[in-house]
Amino acid sequence: MAAEPVERRLHPVTPLRRAWAPIAAVAGWAVHDPDGARDRMTSLDLRYLLAGIAALLLTGALYGVLSWWYTRFAVTDTELRIRTGLLFKRTAHIRLDRIQAVDVAQPLLARVLGVSKLKLDVVGADKEKDELAFLGAEEARALRAELLARAAGFAPQSAPAVGEAPARELVRVAPRQLVVAVLLSGGPWIALVCAVVLAVFLWNVTHSPWAVLGAGLPVLGIALNGSAGRFLKEYDWTLSESPDGLRIDYGLLDRMHETVPPGRVQTVRIEEPLLWRRRDWVRVELDVAGSSGSVLLPVAPRALAVEVIARILPGVTVPAALSRPPRRARWCVPLWWRGYGFAATDTVFATRHGLLRRSLSLVPHAKVQSVRFTQGPWQRRLGLADVHVETGANKSLPTRLRDAEEARALWAAQVERSRTGRRTATPDRWMT
Repeated sequence: MAAEPVERRLHPVTPLRRAWAPIAAVAGWAVHDPDGARDRMTSLDLRYLLAGIAALLLTGALYGVLSWWYTRFAVTDTELRIRTGLLFKRTAHIRLDRIQAVDVAQPLLARVLGVSKLKLDVVGADKEKDELAFLGAEEARALRAELLARAAGFAPQSAPAVGEAPARELVRVAPRQLVVAVLLSGGPWIALVCAVVLAVFLWNVTHSPWAVLGAGLPVLGIALNGSAGRFLKEYDWTLSESPDGLRIDYGLLDRMHETVPPGRVQTVRIEEPLLWRRRDWVRVELDVAGSSGSVLLPVAPRALAVEVIARILPGVTVPAALSRPPRRARWCVPLWWRGYGFAATDTVFATRHGLLRRSLSLVPHAKVQSVRFTQGPWQRRLGLADVHVETGANKSLPTRLRDAEEARALWAAQVERSRTGRRTATPDRWMT
């Protein structure tokens, strides 16, 4: 008879994270009813007010401690079991064979306290990841290695001893390159110009500094988030290769450690902003099955990005040339029709859109779930049509404004290529 697994608690600093719940509830009431909150505060004597604040802090501390005390987790032969709840008990059973990635996150305060958050990406779960917050930094890494080892099929007795799989560094984005890439991105500059124009307009109309600040600060915040915020998030971006997938480490204040299982990648997108083309830089993003999209490389030379993509999608090459739609497509999309392109190789379906910011999407034939042929009334008159491929990440990638006969042939050929690709595809396995 198998022994009952040992249940463990989270790190003792966890109550500090959970103690804010009662305080947040009171703050939410004050925001929802500010007049009532102000009247209640002014009607209380100073002694009662201080006593209320003390009671609120004590309630928060007690809630945090009890919540931590009644939260336990254990790793069995087949699942990760998490028990929570003081009055209403809840037990989450996360099957190990459904785990597709385990990430380690360290927000700034967690780094100061020496703790980490373990985030689990599970097949079939909601977009919001299950998590264990917080664990000691070393305990989090050891538990991550154990979960990945068990998910890979190692025996429960040997899984803790397997440890974290070794990794080999592939790419490290230099801070200087990241700064230049952020400065050459158009979004923050457009937001900054809009903030200045809006502030000048409102000042000339209202002559009120409050109106200028109220309208200009949010737009300025968008510009700062797209520049300084992006730099802080993508600082020291490091991509490494390991048997359990591609590992990504990044962040200046909040440090993240993610794993991308190659078998789960459905689509690879190569983004090329206008001001990056002279330097031949690109940005690589991924669509992963059962998860939200993620960034693989925030900025990299095109040749290096192509090498990395070949490691994610073995046997796939990025097409060197794509065919444009016929010239009559300009009557459907003036000027921008030049940004559309398409190519199909023996291994991948490639489609491009965008004129100022080009975006090339690559889908292996084995990852295509369905193919659609669409044709609107204006397209029928011009003899044009679109072909859409659907992927396992719930994404639809269109090949737009093709000649109608070419589109029909492309639709039929892609159906056959997808069928053949799924039949000949090898199983996705970790730790091989």
